[in-house]
Amino acid sequence: MTKPLEGKAAVVTGGGRGVGRAIAIDLAAHGARVVVNDIGAARDGGGTDQTPAEEVVATIREAGGTAIANYNPIDDYNGGGQLVQACANEFGSIDILVNCAGVLRERMIWNMSEDDWDTVIRVHLKGHYNTCHHAAKLMRTQRSGVMINVSSTAWLGTVGQSNYGAAKAGIVGLTRALARELGRYDVRVNALCPSAATRMTLDEGVINGMRKRLEAGLISQERFERFMEMPGPEFVPPIVTYLASDEAKHVTGKVFYASKGKIAIFTEPVELHSIHKGDDGLFTFEELKSIAPSSLLQDYVSPVPKQS
Repeated sequence: MTKPLEGKAAVVTGGGRGVGRAIAIDLAAHGARVVVNDIGAARDGGGTDQTPAEEVVATIREAGGTAIANYNPIDDYNGGGQLVQACANEFGSIDILVNCAGVLRERMIWNMSEDDWDTVIRVHLKGHYNTCHHAAKLMRTQRSGVMINVSSTAWLGTVGQSNYGAAKAGIVGLTRALARELGRYDVRVNALCPSAATRMTLDEGVINGMRKRLEAGLISQERFERFMEMPGPEFVPPIVTYLASDEAKHVTGKVFYASKGKIAIFTEPVELHSIHKGDDGLFTFEELKSIAPSSLLQDYVSPVPKQS
């Protein structure tokens, strides 16, 4: 039986651990030839270690698949280009790009250093630009290809991770823009928000941070318990493989969620309520004070917890 990704060439950044590892192995199991890209950095971006990428490649090969390791840094413009070219050189094309690589630097905004901000934005958001930019050149020429960008529900709002939330929101915006730019060339671009227990999401530092948020009343007991019961990354890859296949060739510009027992698609951003004014079209403060609470803000719920 022909596998759904037979003959496809894929790049998975951050493919040495966690969600990226699970995705790389699943793509290969469904027939893709995979470039496993991972510099082996710590979760805060420090250090390098080629072992994770090599171990994933060995796992894929032992199962009868095809894979090579790659260590180009995706937060570097030229590194992103060299990674994409490595796939094209080895396998003759780049058909699938999955951007998983990332780092975390958790701080409240008043404690966040400039380096904390710059590092997270650079690795996540610029890293996505670097690989998408170079891959788009080849996919546009091929007139085919799939990009899947890993975002996070942090794009909806988060606490203690404003750098990460901003980067992930940027990835959603980038995804929606690229889907429109590349659609005419039969290149599809979607985003995925996974929920999975990995060293990025469930290490001791993160757990302690969540515990402090619970104690401060920033999150509910239910939210904390859900966090502590977060499932593993093995539940994420099926939607990636599906979106990468021809079965989803009509799907682009969308944002998905995946975790154990649940896959969801987010709504399109739409105007919720609006008010209108004729004549010169200029609303006064007094007018807004009078009408905004019952019109624009009629269903408003504050995202800030009530203070005791």
